[in-house]
Amino acid sequence: MYLHAQWNYFFNSQHRVTKMNPFEHQALSGGLQRVQAALQAAGHPNSPVMLDGAARTAQEAADSLGVQLGQIAKSVIFKRKEDGVAVLVVTSGDRRVDEKKVAALVGKIGRADADFVKAHTGFTIGGVSPVAHLNPPVTLLDQDLWRFEEVWAAAGHPHGVFRLRPQDLPNLTQASPADVVQGSHDTAQSSPAQTPKPKEAS
Repeated sequence: MYLHAQWNYFFNSQHRVTKMNPFEHQALSGGLQRVQAALQAAGHPNSPVMLDGAARTAQEAADSLGVQLGQIAKSVIFKRKEDGVAVLVVTSGDRRVDEKKVAALVGKIGRADADFVKAHTGFTIGGVSPVAHLNPPVTLLDQDLWRFEEVWAAAGHPHGVFRLRPQDLPNLTQASPADVVQGSHDTAQSSPAQTPKPKEAS
């Protein structure tokens, strides 16, 4: 079952995602509103919804939604040393980014602090979305997300998430799946034949 409008509820046996009415939407962060607008512009069927509790980590989000940790598409930000551009890696919640693999694709990178993340993405850590960044990042997608039929991503607010399929990510981010995590993992639905070119900031 997909959420097709911001008035919908998602239930399972123990967890609940609350609906968001227009008045609540206006009162929430500009980041969440940017994500909502970006999803609408892309024709994505699922609007952001609000969790009852904060989901600043992938584990918190998975626990709140009642899904596997790997179904959380977490957005990790790095700083490219060459030009200071933000590098976004969208990866499964149960995977760790391999910085050497990322550097091989985009150039040398360093860790990004909270101020850098906020200035470049417009989001605070814990609510970084894969879409609607203030400044377009260089983007890479973890091919291990394709293990799942559906995943959840942050929507620009610590309580906000939206539902999508892994195959929606290339359209939403203009990026391609790549091997960017530690270890070697099988991906049932995606095995890129060659190393893709990451989306460059414009």
